[in-house]
Amino acid sequence: QVQLVESGGGLVQSGDSMRLSCAASGRTFSSWAMGWFRQAPGKEREFVATTSSSGEITNYAHSVKGRFTISRDNAKNTVYLQMNSLKPEDTAVYYCAAREGRPLPREGYYTYWGQGTQVTVSS
Repeated sequence: QVQLVESGGGLVQSGDSMRLSCAASGRTFSSWAMGWFRQAPGKEREFVATTSSSGEITNYAHSVKGRFTISRDNAKNTVYLQMNSLKPEDTAVYYCAAREGRPLPREGYYTYWGQGTQVTVSS
């Protein structure tokens, strides 16, 4: 059984930075592509960022490109999302997800999901 546990969410002001972490169980973490998704109130869950198993390939949603950075530490079974220049429209529950294979920007391809962490950005 694979478990993903997000942490690092909270309340920040517009323009601030925040780093989310997602700790994964399982001995094969280094073979998974990892993704971050988010869901704002009243909206569908949307893609934020993804990284390949090695971390060499990354992909971002247009809305966060240049502000957010996804990274991973395979020795710690952890993936991170560094969020800079946060905006009120970044307010959402953020989820990490894992899949075997390529890093894809669509939630339907991901097998394992965390429970989510709330990020609130005040104006």
